[in-house]
Amino acid sequence: MDTTLSAQIVYQRPQSLTEATMHYCPGCTHGIAHRLIAEVMDELGIRERTIGVAPVGCSVFAYNYFDCDFVEAAHGRAPAMATGIKRLLPDRVVFTYQGDGDLASIGMGEIVHAAGRGENISVFFINNAIYGMTSGQMAPTTLPGQKTTSSPQGRDVETMGYPLRMAELLSNLDGAGYVVRRSLHDPKNIRMAKKAIRLAFETQLRGLGFSMVELLSTCSTNWGLSPLESLKWLEEHMIPYYPIGDFKVAEPLKELKV
Repeated sequence: MDTTLSAQIVYQRPQSLTEATMHYCPGCTHGIAHRLIAEVMDELGIRERTIGVAPVGCSVFAYNYFDCDFVEAAHGRAPAMATGIKRLLPDRVVFTYQGDGDLASIGMGEIVHAAGRGENISVFFINNAIYGMTSGQMAPTTLPGQKTTSSPQGRDVETMGYPLRMAELLSNLDGAGYVVRRSLHDPKNIRMAKKAIRLAFETQLRGLGFSMVELLSTCSTNWGLSPLESLKWLEEHMIPYYPIGDFKVAEPLKELKV
């Protein structure tokens, strides 16, 4: 009997990621989000015709990590740039990768109108409830009572307003074909996030309009927590305010098995 064990690769770098060392802080989930997007690009075979749009924020160097065509947008203007690219090159697969400041603050007008117009682009929205790149100020997604460098006593909703639930907001627009929220805090939810990313690309490939996957993420450095503590904080504090779920799913997508 041949008892030789055959080697089987079960985990390796996706072709759609470069070998560049990422600059993200320990415990940051940007790297997980990058990997999931890259894996889906490989599995769908779309890398050679994909164009990504990088934001301003912690992930400003996303173009160093994805091995596909990429452009850099001005702060908050990624949906506008993606709109122009997709209309000029409709055969390309176009996605934006944006944080909560880039998308939900300075870029609020851009994202709302892109969704309202039904632009056939895919948006991956990283929500870590804080401005990560610029020292941890309060973001549009900062939770009530959450302390930041610009809300040291905690976010007071009476004077600072309530956090914005972007998935719920955009799902009400007629041009949206697929809008969901997922999380990156444990293996089960990471698997769910990958399926959602695939469906966002499928929405575009099928011409079903605007798609967005909101990904709840950690910011250990600016939260002042260890990587493990950050994952627990996300689960205990962010998910109750930002529930995981599907907020808009076009009918043709419901038949897909992913």
